[in-house]
Amino acid sequence: MSTIAVPARRPVLADAVLPYSSRLADLALVGAGALFVALLAQVTIPLPIVPITGQTLAVLVVGAALGARRGAAALSTYLVAGLAGLPVFAGFTGSLAALATPSFGFILGFIPAAYVAGRIAERAWDRRSLKAFAGFVAASTVPFLVGVPYMAMILNVVLGAGYGLGGILSAGVVPFIAGGLVKAAIAAALIPLAWRGVRAVDERR
Repeated sequence: MSTIAVPARRPVLADAVLPYSSRLADLALVGAGALFVALLAQVTIPLPIVPITGQTLAVLVVGAALGARRGAAALSTYLVAGLAGLPVFAGFTGSLAALATPSFGFILGFIPAAYVAGRIAERAWDRRSLKAFAGFVAASTVPFLVGVPYMAMILNVVLGAGYGLGGILSAGVVPFIAGGLVKAAIAAALIPLAWRGVRAVDERR
């Protein structure tokens, strides 16, 4: 009877910086991750339906730095904080009214995207730029899997706009392709660089 080997979880950046983790430390990391996403959400390029923001870059960095579970928890915290009324969404907004906006599905998709980025890091793909870029591009597609159908539902069912498939893709996918690749490239440069910094510090001890 054969068994399938499951890849061991490798330490992520948070584990390397805080090797003696505790529940309190994990909560602090989750809170810091949510705050980082909230800050980059304010970097916005307005578009007619869904704006381009720095959130996706933050999601990749937070997921990779914290790992899958803490990364997803950070984005869940961010989501709940925004719906509770804290001004953490783009444009310093936040309320239950966000549920009725076409862009809200992308925020929902950030949670599994952070998890995917974290799983990539837990397999040590984040330590080399090329592997990190490939993994982060894959993670960057996850919000679209949730966000595009949600956007179509709000536009067509709630608002009665009557967008066809081409219109939905033009509004919710095409404008973000180049930016998504750039954000994945930035994350793929930052995370391996941070790992080199960690190794340099360890070598000096």
